[in-house]
Amino acid sequence: MNFTAIDFETANFQKHSACSVALTIVRDSRIVDNYYTLLKPDTFFNQKNIQIHGIHERDVVDAPTFAQIWPEIQPLFTQNQLIVAHNLPFDRGVLHGCLDYYGIERPSYQTLCTVQSSRKLLYELPNHKLNTVCDALDIRLDNHHNALADSVACANILLYLEEHFGTDPLKKLVKYV
Repeated sequence: MNFTAIDFETANFQKHSACSVALTIVRDSRIVDNYYTLLKPDTFFNQKNIQIHGIHERDVVDAPTFAQIWPEIQPLFTQNQLIVAHNLPFDRGVLHGCLDYYGIERPSYQTLCTVQSSRKLLYELPNHKLNTVCDALDIRLDNHHNALADSVACANILLYLEEHFGTDPLKKLVKYV
């Protein structure tokens, strides 16, 4: 499989408040590259979000904005590219929120949610949170809510599902944006 796993952390409840993003690139069912950066959102930091991911305003003072890094990551978002996230509605919402906020045209791409695929194929789990699925599959997740750690874990979940269930049940869950 070829895909890119994405994960965002946000400063607050606003969809355009991304304060970090990570991408894990998979080619021929192997992780081949990672991208991670802090982002400087044009909004406030909520204490609840800080408690979740540990990123403070002081950490992003010199970070680029989403608009500044978009040209670097945009080539991964094409019609033929599969973008994967654990809880895809959240990460897709943040991506679209950032694109809309900065007046950047939304690209078309394919999506797959590893929460949804885990629910379908690993239905026996008590829940399908990232840490629960990782624990059940013996996938390393050292720093949950660090965007890079989460995107790598998401990629490894999909690779596990591919290895154990094949691509056919996964293809049925792919959607186009």
